[in-house]
Amino acid sequence: MANQTDNSSTTHFGFEQVNRADKAKKVEAVFDSVAAKYDLMNDIMSAGLHRVWKHQTIQQANARQGMKVLDIAGGTGDLAKAFLRRVGKSGQVWLTDINESMLRVGRDRLLNQGLMPKVALCDAENLPFPSDYFDVVTVAFGLRNMTHQSKALTEMCRVVKPGGKVLVLEFSKVVPCLAPLYDAYSFSVLPRLGQLFANDSSSYQYLAESIRMHPDQENLKQIMLDSGFDQVTYTNFTAGVVALHQGIKY
Repeated sequence: MANQTDNSSTTHFGFEQVNRADKAKKVEAVFDSVAAKYDLMNDIMSAGLHRVWKHQTIQQANARQGMKVLDIAGGTGDLAKAFLRRVGKSGQVWLTDINESMLRVGRDRLLNQGLMPKVALCDAENLPFPSDYFDVVTVAFGLRNMTHQSKALTEMCRVVKPGGKVLVLEFSKVVPCLAPLYDAYSFSVLPRLGQLFANDSSSYQYLAESIRMHPDQENLKQIMLDSGFDQVTYTNFTAGVVALHQGIKY
C-alpha cells in the first residue's frame, strides 16, 4: 500500500492513523524498546535471512577504497561494518540514526570490534551533509518508519554524488500465492516471538503493520523517481518479502 501524500495532516503508525507530528515519537518509543534485542530478533524473525539480504545490498553498493558511504537508520551497524572494511582508511563511513538507543548500540558494537565509523544522530529528512558528497547511500529497513518518505529520499538524492547510488532495502509486497501464509506469520507468530524473546509484543505488532502500509515495489520506484533520481531499478528477494531498490543520480 502506498503512503498518504506528504501534505496530509495525518499518517499511519502501523494501521493506526496519527498526527504527522506524533509519528516520530511513537517510532522512537518502539526502537527504544527493541534496541537491546534488535539483532537477536532479526535473526529469529527472518531465520537469518536478513543477513543474506544485507549481504546482497553490500555487494550491489560496490563500495571501494577511498569512497564515502552514508548508512541511514543504520541501527546496530551491520552495513557500516562491512563498508568500513571495504573503503579502508582512505574512505569514510557515516553511521547515522534518528534513534539514540539504536545508534549507541551500533556505535559500541563497532568500537568493540576495533572499527571506528563516523557517527551522527540525525533525521533522514534533514541530513546534515553537503550536497553531492557521498558515493553510496544506504538505508536498510528504515524507510518505512519515516514520516515523510519522499522528503527523506529527496535528501538522499541531494547528498549522493552524480553517478553515485542510493540503495533502499525494505520489506515489500510478497507474491500473491504466499500472502496468506505470510499474513498468518506476521500477525500471529511475530508478536508472540516479540513477547517471548524481547518481552514486547506490541512493538512487533507495529512492525508487521508498518510493512503492510509501506509502498509496494512499483510505487516505491515511482516515489524515488519523483524524488529526483534519474534511474531506479529493484530486485526482489525471497519472493518479494524484501526488495532492494537502487536509485542513480546523473
